Amino acid sequence: MSDGKILWNAQLTKGDEFNIGCAIPSKANCPKDAGPDFDIGAPPILVTLGGAKRILIVGQKSGVVYGLDPDDKGREIWKTRIGKGGYLGGVEFGGAADQKTTYMTLSDWSPTDPKSGGGVFALDIATGKKIWAATPVAPACAAVAGCSAAQPGPATLIPGVVFAGSMDGHMRGYDAATGAIVWDVDTTGIYDTVNGVPAHGGSLNYAGAVVAGGIVYVMSGYTTNTGMAGNVVLAFSVDGK
Repeated sequence: MSDGKILWNAQLTKGDEFNIGCAIPSKANCPKDAGPDFDIGAPPILVTLGGAKRILIVGQKSGVVYGLDPDDKGREIWKTRIGKGGYLGGVEFGGAADQKTTYMTLSDWSPTDPKSGGGVFALDIATGKKIWAATPVAPACAAVAGCSAAQPGPATLIPGVVFAGSMDGHMRGYDAATGAIVWDVDTTGIYDTVNGVPAHGGSLNYAGAVVAGGIVYVMSGYTTNTGMAGNVVLAFSVDGK
């Protein structure tokens, strides 16, 4: 931290040259031997376990979550697969953690199957073992363009509850101990806004919920190539209203 010198680096997937040109018909500027696009787009999480042992938790678009040793040049301690991964698959934008458990959302978005993908996973930080996995809810809006069960947005953790959004527009609260859904709000409606601007909700993607002062704040709407459009910020009380 004193001089910015690189102490170590860990390449979790080799041969993964890829850019957005690989996803368009002309393949303009796409590398000759393009990889599967298994970026690490999610911020890593540093946790200190009992006895001052530190673990760096890394979620990857490959659908694999890693526990690395930050004090031993990024040595792999464990890895756990939670999905199949892909261009818009695996862990996209982030997870959450307390001192014992990390909570990861799964995208695995499919351009042809709106019921594909999604899920929330609780992993033991020390071992990577799955504690529970919450099966994605089948989207009621499956016939609407951009609707999907995928959950690319990051998880948000408060004591006892994990909040995770979905491309179907739902923000759900999961019991942190069991994965049971205890709170579910469909954000895709039409709203009378405080500033008088017409607004409606849509898919929940890159931004997780923010929780402060007993209020859950949610940004609803996302349409970069995928998702249902929307333009609203919502605030919910503890009873989901």
